[in-house]
Amino acid sequence: MDKHEQDPHTTTNDDVLTTRLANLVAFFRKYGVNWSRKNSLWPLPFATACCGIELMATGASRFDLARFGAEVMRFSPRQSDLLICAGRVAIKMMPVLQRIYKQMCEPKWVISMGACASSGGVFDTYAVVQGVDQFLPVDVYVPGCPPRPETLIEGIMAIQRIVENEGIRPSHDRGKGLRLSAQSTVRLTVDATSPSGAAK
Repeated sequence: MDKHEQDPHTTTNDDVLTTRLANLVAFFRKYGVNWSRKNSLWPLPFATACCGIELMATGASRFDLARFGAEVMRFSPRQSDLLICAGRVAIKMMPVLQRIYKQMCEPKWVISMGACASSGGVFDTYAVVQGVDQFLPVDVYVPGCPPRPETLIEGIMAIQRIVENEGIRPSHDRGKGLRLSAQSTVRLTVDATSPSGAAK
């Protein structure tokens, strides 16, 4: 009787583990590259208004965007793969934003942060773009005026889920983007002094 028939889980120094190289390459391509890309997003901030302050707070020590591997804010489009458009965009700024987007490396993703970038917000004027999705393929919308840093972190985590599940797809394959919406978080506080302990 063979050793492997008696106890199949024990190995000796003479045993050799074999596998097909194609299976290993496919495994690392699917999981290894996507895992690496997911955990090393390099955002390019295009912050023009009060959403930029919340974007700066997201990178600060209280919210610590470094936990998700996206703390390296790059101000060069050729070194970044995630464009965070935060705040209102004027008509005169849109050609510059489009040029920045074209200079980014593939695959690239776009987050539209705040009401002004997503729909023009309260600036319903001829000079403000009524949503950057008319000119750029937006993957994730982050709602709010301005959105809290937790909501932006949820939007970045949505991009990470896209990278992990869909893999490396160029932006022209995604068309107008995935158009997902990050849900804002709600914090409940319980008043211990009230008799019913109701949440506020």
